[in-house]
Parts: sequence; C-alpha cells; structure tokens
Amino acid sequence: MSKEVLIAARDLSVHFPLRGLGFGKRPVVRACEGINIEIEKGSFFGLVGESGSGKTTLGRAMLKAAPISHGEVIFSDDEVTYDLSSLQGPELKDYRKRAQLIFQDPYAALSPRMTVRDIIAEPLEVMGITSNRDETDARVREIAAKCRLNLEHLRRFPHAFSGGQRQRISIARALVSGPKFIVADESVAALDVSIQADVLNLLNSIQQESGITFLFISHDLSVIAHTCDFVAVMYLGQIVEAAPTRKLFSETAHPYTRALLSAIPSLDPDDQHVAQKLEGEIPSPINPPPGCRFNTRCPHAQERCRKEVPEWREVSGGHNVACHFYQELA
Repeated sequence: MSKEVLIAARDLSVHFPLRGLGFGKRPVVRACEGINIEIEKGSFFGLVGESGSGKTTLGRAMLKAAPISHGEVIFSDDEVTYDLSSLQGPELKDYRKRAQLIFQDPYAALSPRMTVRDIIAEPLEVMGITSNRDETDARVREIAAKCRLNLEHLRRFPHAFSGGQRQRISIARALVSGPKFIVADESVAALDVSIQADVLNLLNSIQQESGITFLFISHDLSVIAHTCDFVAVMYLGQIVEAAPTRKLFSETAHPYTRALLSAIPSLDPDDQHVAQKLEGEIPSPINPPPGCRFNTRCPHAQERCRKEVPEWREVSGGHNVACHFYQELA
C-alpha cells in the first residue's frame, strides 16, 4: 500500500515579470518551470541544487508565499484539501497554521526588539490559536522545551544568543502553530559544522516525534544524505533527477547530480578522487537554453540535447531522471 501524499506540485511554474527597459515584451524570470513532485506525509524530502536553481522559489510557492504562474499545488491532510493556486481569505489563514517556514539566516529572521517569548508567541496571537495569555505562555514553554530552550532564554533578546541558539528559536516559532508541513530553507547553511549537526539532529527528532513533513532545501548533498529519505535535484528551475536518498547516491543517473556528488570532500587523506569541474556559469533564468537546460555545461551533451527537451523517465522504482543518454552514461 502506497503512502499518502501531503502536498504535490503539478506542472508548477513560477515566473517573475521584470520592468521593461523600453518598448516590447517585458522580460520574465522563469524561476520554476513545469515542476512535478509529491511529498509523502511524515517524510523528510530533500531539494538540492546550486544557488540560482530555483529551490527557494519552489519552497515558497508550496507555502503560497510566491506567485503560482501556472499549474497547481495541492495540500491535503486528514482534515482539509487546498489548491494553493486559488487559495485566499480565511482558507489561506488556516493554511498558514498548517504550513510554516524556517528561514536561512538566523540573525536576520528574528526581530531584535522582541523577547524570545514574544517571538515564539507571535504566530499564536496573530492566528488566534490561543484565547488568553496563560494558554499562550503554556504553549510557548512546551515548544521551547522541545527545541532545547529553557525559561531563562524566553526573557532575553535575540542578540544574546549564538547562531545555533537563534536557529532553535526560529524552529520553535515555526512549530508553535502545530503545522503539518515545514519548509526548511537552507536552515543550517549559515552555521558552523558542529552546530549544523546539532540543528539537523533536532529537526530529525522533531520529525520522528511529531510526524511533521519537511521540505529540506540545501545546496550541500552531504547534509541531505544525513537528513533526508528522498531527494530531488534541481537545475535552472527544473527537477532533473529524483530518487530515494540511498538510491540517488548509489545509482546516480544525471550528469549534473554526478557533478554535485563529486564535489563532496572526502575525509580519507589517501583518496585520489578528483571533483568533476563544471565549465561556465549557470545560465540566466530570463533566457534559459533550448533543449536540456544543462546542455551548456554538460560534458556529455550532444546535438539532441541542444534541441529536444528530455522526457521524465523512470530508471527504477521511485528513481526518475530527465536525461536523453542516462543509460549510455551508466
């Protein structure tokens, strides 16, 4: 029996029109184009790719925080089903309780003028989840304890905390409304390696205890491997490969994913492995190349790649790739 899907994007595109410099058609940033993904309930879904690949935009579109230009995002838990492309009014307010965001920068994400107690309590008060201060304080203390914050911390201001502690405050704020779905956008990228492990372990323990579904966005495949049970690889606004984590690492099919994997440093001093260097910069999403979008940097690109968009094909159970020649490269 297959698991239930909590949220799914179907042919999702997110475009941002730019201010024109003169007459004619306004240029458009094609941040996401034709995205199809399904995130199962209770899963830790990883989304990886270079800066500028559209990861954050996709995550925000799945929170109804970025405009959906085409396609749909369907959220369905045990109580409600929402189509985010048309969601507004009271239903959008209700969805905000069910879907939350953990920001990348723990220093910029917290108001310096609010105590930790007020920061964590704000979603409860804005959304009207609690009816009085005592109920709010009880909920704040409960969530703070789960995120390893004590009562003394609640009286302080954000400047008194380290980066790791601030990120735990951000996590507590995201959890306090009782969400079913959380987007963690590069939530450990700004932290030291030792602190990264602590925050990742906290997210894992929260997911296991509460069954919350996570979309974990990162540019670091080693972090994805430690945390996620399924991974989608994104390049220039499109998903190029998706698979269960173990399968993605052991049976990599797309040249771009192979380049990302080869860049992971080894702790073995005798390892003679050389990272695969990708020539050139990622193209502009305003004018993406025709055919396969990776063809301008792919060492295996052929004429077909420059003309024809690759189909989304199944390599094996749960493992899909968009590449014309993945079988020849295996």
